[in-house]
Amino acid sequence: MKIVVAITGASGAILGVRLLTALNELENVETHLVISDWGKKTIEIETDLALEDVVKKSHYYHDNKNLGASIASGSFKTDCMVIIPCSMKTLSGISHGYSNCLITRAADVILKERRKLIIVPRETPLNTIHLENLLKLSKMGVEIAPFLPAFYNSPKSLDDVLDHFIGRVLDQLGIENKLVKRWGENQNN
Repeated sequence: MKIVVAITGASGAILGVRLLTALNELENVETHLVISDWGKKTIEIETDLALEDVVKKSHYYHDNKNLGASIASGSFKTDCMVIIPCSMKTLSGISHGYSNCLITRAADVILKERRKLIIVPRETPLNTIHLENLLKLSKMGVEIAPFLPAFYNSPKSLDDVLDHFIGRVLDQLGIENKLVKRWGENQNN
């Protein structure tokens, strides 16, 4: 399975890092990573990781300015793309077909080739423009998975919250995992 992972400048860079970590632990999964300039800055601000640490979690790293990268072409077969976190700027670019960087071009390719695109938007509150862009992409088949924590699993730490969410993203990719405490499992109801 070939998965494109994009990290943009929205808050929540750790989500992209955690997804890469989970995917890196799986056999038969090849990851192609792209990070926007502001995504790099957000990694620096929000985590104690160096950019090189994040890049090492992927199989291939593509510069966001390189519109000639393999993932910019529909003839390069990938299975899906996850933009995690997805800024409203990136969301807007995708919903309007404005492919001015590799992230938006790769998403455009995913859409035109009718492959799976998952977007993890990170903004609150949402204004009407954000909602219209999300609705437009949802109508095109894009999976919209905002980072919203679950509490039925009784999380004890931020790691529990992150693991559960990343497990749900893996579910959307069709990847079996043990990160999610499933509803009804080990519950007295």
